[in-house]
Amino acid sequence: MTVIAARQYRDGKPVGPAAPHSGQGEDKASAQDGAFSWVGLFEPTFDEINACADAFGLHPLAVDDALHAHQLPKLEIYGDQLFIVARTAKIEGGHIAYGETAIFVGRNHIVTVRHGSDHGHSELRAKLEARPVLLAHGVDYVLHALLDMIADNYFPVIDAAGEIVARLEQCAFEAALSRAEMRELFNLRRDLLQLQRVLIPMEDVCAKLASLDLPNIDTEVRPYFRDILDHLRRISSLVTLHREMLNSVMETSALIEQQQQGDITRKLASWAAILAVPTAIAGIYGMNFVHMPELRMEYGYFIVMAAIAAICALLFWRFKKSGWL
Repeated sequence: MTVIAARQYRDGKPVGPAAPHSGQGEDKASAQDGAFSWVGLFEPTFDEINACADAFGLHPLAVDDALHAHQLPKLEIYGDQLFIVARTAKIEGGHIAYGETAIFVGRNHIVTVRHGSDHGHSELRAKLEARPVLLAHGVDYVLHALLDMIADNYFPVIDAAGEIVARLEQCAFEAALSRAEMRELFNLRRDLLQLQRVLIPMEDVCAKLASLDLPNIDTEVRPYFRDILDHLRRISSLVTLHREMLNSVMETSALIEQQQQGDITRKLASWAAILAVPTAIAGIYGMNFVHMPELRMEYGYFIVMAAIAAICALLFWRFKKSGWL
């Protein structure tokens, strides 16, 4: 079912199903008596969202944006209405998945259209209905509550990303990262970059709500939007920190891998030098010349073998002492 909830409120208390308001005089009358409608839609069809647009006088351009989704966060003004697009995020299968919530804010109505987000508003609605003093502030406070919930849901995403970063950092300190771990690192870097692209316009939206004189936003509610802006800035700083840590992990892994390659190269060079001694001596005595003075020595073989063993042992000791072996 597309319509999740549709209720009308007066003085912070539900008084029945959402009522359509299309006339300007009716809008003012409803606003004066503290009544407003809150409608929640989830992935509506063309006919369903158009029926809602006719009932509340929503702007066609905003309706088209809400229907097709896949947009960055933004705030637009259509006459005495506000249209806000916010992006939700969650960790899904090791990646950051995004949803979208479009919010129409009128004098006496607030309509939310969700796409691809499993963070419903039912719990928030119940929480506000349990505190009618807060809900009585009107549509601007409901807007604040919605954006605050969306911003708070970024923190579990950041925490999950931080756990992955810490695990990769520990793996990088123990040994060079494997191919699968490097793939995970690059995927997380890409996800965090995408999240940063979402957070920047989200901050811009909240900054406008906190500082500009906008329709349907009372002056006393602006500090609440500044609080959301502070949350988003904290999240953005954490995203930047995690990306820097991933860069550090990648550099650390590369240095460890270079060190391991250097150790292997030194070991190979050491053994090559040790094996060169018997190879060189055997090569000399394998030239098959008739007149070689040592060939007829009674103990020549044992002397040569002892010399080879002594030289190889000396080289082994020297390489071991220098840390090459």
